[in-house]
Amino acid sequence: MSDEQSLGTVEVALSPLERFEEYLQSRGMRNTDQRRMLVEQVFSHHEHFDADTLIDKLPRKGQPGHVSRPTVYRTLNEFVDAGLLRKFELDGRAVYEHDYGYPQHDHLYCKQCQRLIEFQSAELIALRDAVARENSFRVTSHRLIITGICETCQRARRRTKRRVDLV
Repeated sequence: MSDEQSLGTVEVALSPLERFEEYLQSRGMRNTDQRRMLVEQVFSHHEHFDADTLIDKLPRKGQPGHVSRPTVYRTLNEFVDAGLLRKFELDGRAVYEHDYGYPQHDHLYCKQCQRLIEFQSAELIALRDAVARENSFRVTSHRLIITGICETCQRARRRTKRRVDLV
């Protein structure tokens, strides 16, 4: 997944590392060097990613700071449980994004280049809340991913000449 423009941040009392340490402590778990390194790597910049993308950014086996694949997967699940990351399925893969300290937003997903574009919409929130009110429903969160083809891919598709067009 590629970097997107950030929507800003939401003020939080604890850093992601402090929040994760609190989570681990509440469950009687240790905060290992590998877990700390993964928090730093994941929260060093904002992007959507899958486990393989994260693993590719980490030191290789035999290098200092190496984290095993099972530890990465286990720790990503802990991040989700701790409320630091959100996980969703996209084309059959688990994709992660920042949740803690990041505003509610939705996505446009280009099926061609696999780019995720984040957006916020007051109109969408108003519609969501109206539907919830009509159904006596209390909203705790929502996830919307609109799938299609981005402008860049549409332009590239129009520029590509087919053999039949060259005759």
